[in-house]
Amino acid sequence: MRWLLAWMLAAGPPIPLGLDRYLPVPEGNALEPAKVALGRALFRDKLLSRDESIACATCHDAAHGFADGRSLAQGVRGQVGDRRSPTIVNRAFGKMFFWDGRVKTLEEQVLQPVANPKEMDLPVSEAVGRVKASAYAAEFYKVFGREVCQEDVSRALASYVRTILAGDSPYDRYMAGDSEAMSAKALEGLRLFRGKAACVSCHVGVNFTDERLHNTGFGMFKTPTLRQVAERAPYLHDGSMATLADVVEFYDQGGKEHPQRDRDIRKLGLTAGEKEALVAFLEALSGRIVEGPW
Repeated sequence: MRWLLAWMLAAGPPIPLGLDRYLPVPEGNALEPAKVALGRALFRDKLLSRDESIACATCHDAAHGFADGRSLAQGVRGQVGDRRSPTIVNRAFGKMFFWDGRVKTLEEQVLQPVANPKEMDLPVSEAVGRVKASAYAAEFYKVFGREVCQEDVSRALASYVRTILAGDSPYDRYMAGDSEAMSAKALEGLRLFRGKAACVSCHVGVNFTDERLHNTGFGMFKTPTLRQVAERAPYLHDGSMATLADVVEFYDQGGKEHPQRDRDIRKLGLTAGEKEALVAFLEALSGRIVEGPW
């Protein structure tokens, strides 16, 4: 991996306040405006699903923090998945992908939902064939200098996803020196987040995730980012928590009983006011989302 100044700043608007100024970009897939534009178009096109009824954007909607507002993902023919659609904001900083962390790069991740029978249900070879037979073929040749292939479809989609960035929240503005950016209740929540509630054990760094797997009583799942979390109800991998208050209550009670539950998951003994403060802080993590091409 090489670290590039994100979008070379002069070529577009700056990275949202609060995020690292550099994005990790693979050597073989540099961020280029035309490639990102191509990926964005494919991301929104229902061509990649078997019956052309859904697109990547169906489950990753900007109006829901690039998730979908459902408890469980819903694919073609109304099929219901096993987990909820995860947000894809700030996945440029990701180190593992999917709830179970089973792949390590965006290039590997982006085509798996296309082939998944419960999602878009289209074999990758057929998806590539559709793109090759479409109006996209000429643009692919301009961007990649060759006919449409699986590698380049994944590169285009991954490039677009890397540009979906969330930051510039009240929390970020407070940390940048605006003492009035967060309410007193949210500031109390920040202190609890870092202290008594110990949320930073897993939700750490500028993206509020350690990018690791943890067992909170359900099994091993990846720590999700808390960016835009107020826009992404319901919560947890299975969408079983309707509100942020429900999530705080779940962790206050020490999660769910499980023989392999993480040792850090324990009863917190929060008061009603402290729970409200934590929710106020979590709400202060929603800010501005930008996406390419810029």
